[in-house]
Amino acid sequence: MSDWEPTSWKSKPTLQQPTYGDSAAFDEVVQRLGERPPLVTGWEVERLKTQLALAANGDAFLLQGGDCSESFDACRADPIEKKLKVLLQMSLVLVYGLKKPIIRVGRIAGQYAKPRSNDLEIRDGVSLPSYRGDCVNRSPFTSEDRQPRPENLLTAYDRSAQTLNYLRALTEGGFADLKHPENWELDFVTLSSRSDEYHQMVRGIGDSLNFLDVLGGVTRAELSRVDFYTSHEALLLAYEASLTRRAIGRSGWYNLGTHFPWIGDRTRAIDGAHIEYCRGIKNPIGVKVGPSMTPDGLRELLEVLNPDREAGRMTLICRFGASQIQSSLPPLIAAVQSSKQPVLWSVDPMHGNTITTAEGIKTRHFDQILDEVRDSFAIHAQHGTVVGGIHLELTGNNVTECIGGAGGLSSTDLATAYESNVDPRLNYEQAMEIAFQIAGQARGS
Repeated sequence: MSDWEPTSWKSKPTLQQPTYGDSAAFDEVVQRLGERPPLVTGWEVERLKTQLALAANGDAFLLQGGDCSESFDACRADPIEKKLKVLLQMSLVLVYGLKKPIIRVGRIAGQYAKPRSNDLEIRDGVSLPSYRGDCVNRSPFTSEDRQPRPENLLTAYDRSAQTLNYLRALTEGGFADLKHPENWELDFVTLSSRSDEYHQMVRGIGDSLNFLDVLGGVTRAELSRVDFYTSHEALLLAYEASLTRRAIGRSGWYNLGTHFPWIGDRTRAIDGAHIEYCRGIKNPIGVKVGPSMTPDGLRELLEVLNPDREAGRMTLICRFGASQIQSSLPPLIAAVQSSKQPVLWSVDPMHGNTITTAEGIKTRHFDQILDEVRDSFAIHAQHGTVVGGIHLELTGNNVTECIGGAGGLSSTDLATAYESNVDPRLNYEQAMEIAFQIAGQARGS
């Protein structure tokens, strides 16, 4: 791409970028970021791309999940361990049900920025800049906290590096050895109407892992380590460009700040800066696709981002909402089929199902989340395509941010443990219940 470089996005219309009062300080921070080591390698990125190509063909399944927006304060051992644990346990349930490899990708080690609907937030007649994630500003509603600070980008890099370092230590050092279902936090299973089915599945997983453990040639070390990849929205383009490098032993440019960047539904304008930036990097790319996407727009977008039709390059993360998926998804499937583009279809049942309670609290209803998951699988089956992944906002903590699930959370329970500064997340039991539902549906069919 002779007409592309990591900063060519600056010539395009740019959305969702903060305004910094001290441009000289911002430029200095970006320069310092450009001198720091990469966080991931080109080898890891290419390995993930190969695996995503399998998922696009139905031979693997992508499990992508984590916080809506990471916080600097949560860069501690316990929250990292809990997020990894729930994703690993979900992946074992999905392996058991789907009978195919699971690709584990966290919304982690870099998900510190969030797009916002409005530049300003107004409370009691006071107008301040919206909270855009910890790498931009802080969430408390004060003038000092809401000012974008360039140095936060350096902190985001540091926290990402620390998180990634601990994740690698855990996944290589035996934390992934989850052969003992009695260690799983499955109290919620007894509350579910499908309790017997879930208990039987857990016993089956334990028996299967124990069987593998005694097979000749399969060592405990091989069964206890897993591949785990990172992802975040490629939102703050100066930050992303500063970590865009030529990978060792490979041609072309890679975003080496994450394995799997994605483009949000608000920033995927075909002539915009985010598409310009992402078209030039070699990473696999995710694109959030909502109800406003048209078939022609999707074909054009894929042509720009993947003109060579490279397998594993493109993941479409569909976020329509339970009430709109039936009308929105089929035309887009037809558009992709006519373009002969190899894409991985992933369902994001979170973002299209956000509601606000009478008390002004953002939440999501578990039943609507499940409805969108079920409908997505059914629609793809009708059109001869496959759902190759799921994209969830979740946490391993016992939060009360989404209504419903086996625990029967109601709107009056939300204040009990509502921790998110932006969007509501599934808690451990709700996330696990989704994994069980997908696995049970697959085994039943």
